[in-house]
Order: sequence, then structure tokens, then C-alpha cells
Amino acid sequence: MRLSDSAATPGSDIVREPLPTRGELDFRLIELFFFAYREFTADADSILERYGFGRAHHRILHFVNRAPGMTIADILELLQITKQSLSRVLRQLVDEGFIVQVQGEDDRRQRRLYPTEKGRTLTLELSRAQGRRIDAAFKAAALPDPGLVNDFLLEMGIDRRATRDWFAKQGIGKETDA
Repeated sequence: MRLSDSAATPGSDIVREPLPTRGELDFRLIELFFFAYREFTADADSILERYGFGRAHHRILHFVNRAPGMTIADILELLQITKQSLSRVLRQLVDEGFIVQVQGEDDRRQRRLYPTEKGRTLTLELSRAQGRRIDAAFKAAALPDPGLVNDFLLEMGIDRRATRDWFAKQGIGKETDA
């Protein structure tokens, strides 16, 4: 059934022309990001599905494996998520033996997060799947300097202080000289 012009909300005009690929905005990179992200996450999603996990589980596993002992406050700040959104996902990861919470030594209220061997194994499986996609894309694109991609992505994601601190701690920075 076709929506008639008269069915539109009063005062709204129907726009029938698509936004141009190039014009005021260049939609090429925006759409390339959409589809690249979809495929990048799909590789891990298929693995996560076997466990009944989603992308939030993946993010928690990834960062806890990259910085064992990080606090709940650290992960909340880094991922810019709420305690409520973390709670269910973390509980499932703990209950199923992928992560353990350890009481802080200096501050007993603090909870430090550590991966188990099971959590490490799953994280590596997920990362290897994504790494294969990245390697294949670099090879197919025949990039003369993958460092340019590194620097571009660094600039895309460096706005927040917690991210800059993470990059500094993990030794992630510019790879090319400007």
C-alpha cells in the first residue's frame, strides 16, 4: 500500500529526492564506516552468538583482557556507559566464568576485574576473527602505509580524556610523521 501525500503529518513536506553522495556532505566515508563496522562486528557477533552474548560482552571482555585489574569505575569511564548497562552484562560474564571480580586491596569497596583463562580464550578468538578481516582489507587495498589508517582512526577517536589516557597507557599513538 502506498502512503499518499495526504497521509503525511500536517505541516510536513515529503522529500522525494535522495541526499547526493557528494555535495554539502560527502556521504562516501560515512557509509563506508557504516558498512565496515557492520562487517567488522559481524565476525565477532557470530562467535558471541554461540554463548548468548552481544557486543557489550565483547567490549567488556576486550578491555578487561587488555588491562587486567581495571576497576568498574575505569571501565564505566572508558566505555562511557552507565552502571546499569554494565551490571547485567558483567554479571553474566562473572556467572559464566569469563571474568572474576576481586576486592581492591587498598579500597575494599573497589572491585577489580580480571579475565579467567576461559575469558582470555574467547577474547583471543574474537580478536583473531577481527584481525583476519583487518589484515585481508589491508592486503586487498594494497596500502603503501597502514600507519596512515592508524593515524586517521586515532584522530577519529581521541576526543575524550579517558580515551587519550587509554591510548597513552597502551602505547597507541601516531605511526607516521606529519
